[in-house]
Amino acid sequence: MSTAVKLSRRIVPNTLPELTGCSDLLTRIVASRGVSEAAELSSALKSLLPVSTLKGIDVATERLLQALLAQQRVLIVGDFDADGATATALSMRALRSFGFQHVDYIVPNRFEYGYGLTPEIIDVAQPYKPQLIITVDNGISSVEGVDYAAQQGVDVIVTDHHLPGKKLPNAAAIVNPNQIDDSFVSKNLAGVGVVFYLMLAFKQALLKQGYFEKYQLPVPNLVQWLDLVALGTVADVVVLDANNRILVEQGLRRIRSGQCSQGILALLRLGKKDYRRACSQDLGFICGPRLNAAGRLDDMSLGIECLLTDSAATAHEFAAELDTMNSTRRELESGMKQSALSQLDAVDLDPDSLPAVICLFDEEWHQGIVGIIAARIRERYYRPCLIFAPGTDGEIKGSGRSIPGVHMRDVIDRVATLHPGLVEKFGGHAMAAGLSIRKEDYHEFQKALLTVTEGVTSDTTFKEEILSDGALEQAHFCLETASELEQAIPWGQGFPAPIFDDEFQIVEKKELKQAHLKLLLRAKGQQSAINAIAFNVDMQKWPAIGGKVHLLYQLSINEYNGVRSLQLIVQRLLS
Repeated sequence: MSTAVKLSRRIVPNTLPELTGCSDLLTRIVASRGVSEAAELSSALKSLLPVSTLKGIDVATERLLQALLAQQRVLIVGDFDADGATATALSMRALRSFGFQHVDYIVPNRFEYGYGLTPEIIDVAQPYKPQLIITVDNGISSVEGVDYAAQQGVDVIVTDHHLPGKKLPNAAAIVNPNQIDDSFVSKNLAGVGVVFYLMLAFKQALLKQGYFEKYQLPVPNLVQWLDLVALGTVADVVVLDANNRILVEQGLRRIRSGQCSQGILALLRLGKKDYRRACSQDLGFICGPRLNAAGRLDDMSLGIECLLTDSAATAHEFAAELDTMNSTRRELESGMKQSALSQLDAVDLDPDSLPAVICLFDEEWHQGIVGIIAARIRERYYRPCLIFAPGTDGEIKGSGRSIPGVHMRDVIDRVATLHPGLVEKFGGHAMAAGLSIRKEDYHEFQKALLTVTEGVTSDTTFKEEILSDGALEQAHFCLETASELEQAIPWGQGFPAPIFDDEFQIVEKKELKQAHLKLLLRAKGQQSAINAIAFNVDMQKWPAIGGKVHLLYQLSINEYNGVRSLQLIVQRLLS
């Protein structure tokens, strides 16, 4: 099967929505993404989907009420990524504000215990003597763990957004928009979004009971923690539908006003970003990777503590540690990527006859980085990819990233069904999934995975289509346009940031570290040249100074020593 690339221009409808305060360019861009009226871009909190439509929300709030009135010991069990960290921090802050006096959290160490609420994690939790466990961003597949908790006399409330398996855990309550028969319209809430909704519902229940008046407690304003919701939502790359855009935009407004987590402010500063102009891309590319570095390399507790502290000085210390970890992560990533490409070169992988799925394993690889490498290989070859690294007790841990048309979790589920016992455990989404298998079963799994993937794909699956918003007019190459596109609307998965394609002449070209390329470009018909930067490029494919290139790019603003200037971010060399 070969890979074909097709550049297509997004279709702009003849009838455009009437959007107050938006330029003609921005109006055309959002219209091409399916927006037909201004209401679809509403950022008002009153436009959020109703809390009551989430299945299990009433049962969960009733159990929380019991725990609060009895002052039971509550333990949050989080996940080791940015979504799990923000969900854990939000849970801790909200529950304490409601009057819970005994709230703690733990995050499973991915290297020792793997993902989710396992029986082993219940044992680890024993020193906390929990009477109620709340899972955040995990738990929907933790059937054994929930049963084991029940044997210890501990109730579990599962809050999750991952796709449920054939059997649900026997929890005291489950809140997950992806449950069967759940009427919540958006299935795209991140784990932190699910927690936010649960806390909203709990606050409503407490108000109805007259709880705050009775105990003379201030009524918490949950909006104050929407910065955490925004960060977790963007970092987890969930679809930014209308509901998620409201959550993200409201969170960004709090960040821009400085009324947010000291940890987020510290992460932005280390990333050399001005919080007053923070945008969704900053959350995804500055804060998210640094926060994720803790879970990938060590213990996500560092990231959670960074989000929990109210001290600017302490937040800076935590953020600096996270920044150092992220630098280490980049070094590991670079080495693993080269190793993976060497493996592919060794088997003489012909670009014109690629397999339906790429599956690789190496004894020296780091299991905290496998997901990133899977994404890099997917981007390079436009194939679903699974990367494995050594785990514990004879297991290897895999992380997969997919392409449209190949549902990664369903493919692994099919392998597990056809080959009982081959897959130890798995979970995830259409585009990303994780699993564990025995090391000795790797080659058998590799063959089974290829067979199943071939059965659900065809040549058309691997015809990559690149969508562009077209060429820009000369007047659009300015700070004003770049600022509007960056700030006006939160962009992300399913609602992609504006991206354009044009032909340029290379005026200057300089190679930087880590395969980055700094450029000075002149567009056709323009007198002045524009700064640009391209990341992780194959230098051999770029022409010399004076050569012409067709580029896919985004408008961006570079800030250096307080001076802001226009910069193009090159996404792809088209020709």
